[in-house]
Amino acid sequence: MSPSIFREKGYRFYFLSNEEDRIHIHVICENGEAKFWLEPIVSLAVYYGLNQRKLREIQRIVEEHKDEIIKAWQKHFSKR
Repeated sequence: MSPSIFREKGYRFYFLSNEEDRIHIHVICENGEAKFWLEPIVSLAVYYGLNQRKLREIQRIVEEHKDEIIKAWQKHFSKR
């Protein structure tokens, strides 16, 4: 299961349900995808097909929604 957390500027932000415990978010768009860690700071984990401009834009969005993402993570993964 891959629940969407939100969509913004053509990006879909979502979790993969059967992954590691460290809080992170996956992002996908028509050009590629990325994974960002949220703790201890927002940082890029891996990416495919995205240029540096897109990665900076996505990271800014993740930083703006960090609290929302963490709350959604805690709610989703508390059901395991």
